[in-house]
Amino acid sequence: MAKIRHLAIVTTDPGKLADFYEQALGLEVQQRADNGNVFLTDGYITVALLHNKAEGKPSGLNHFGFQIEDMDETSARLEAAGVPAPVQRPADRHYAETRAFDPDGNNFDLSVNGFERVRPEREPAAETEEEENAPA
Repeated sequence: MAKIRHLAIVTTDPGKLADFYEQALGLEVQQRADNGNVFLTDGYITVALLHNKAEGKPSGLNHFGFQIEDMDETSARLEAAGVPAPVQRPADRHYAETRAFDPDGNNFDLSVNGFERVRPEREPAAETEEEENAPA
């Protein structure tokens, strides 16, 4: 059985929101990522606070994630349920290996690795053109 282990919230200030959840609810910082995102945990569920990069998109819940045992089996079950197979996540993502969509279009992550540790094949985030041209 898949287990919900991850919620992602988009925000304009991940650090400020992380401070709030640490102070107000006692969540612990799991990781402050090289791209500014912050990952918190209550010991069971990981809460990802992600930079809101979309112009005009409101901050709030973005997606959720399931930890699964077998990617091939889960992919087959999703396809049998009438939705496309999960797609590979970009190499710089910290945790989930794939993303899928339910029949209503809600997106969710799937991870065999889990959400407690960065996936071993993760590549660091690429610098943006702005960062590359910034004075040293």
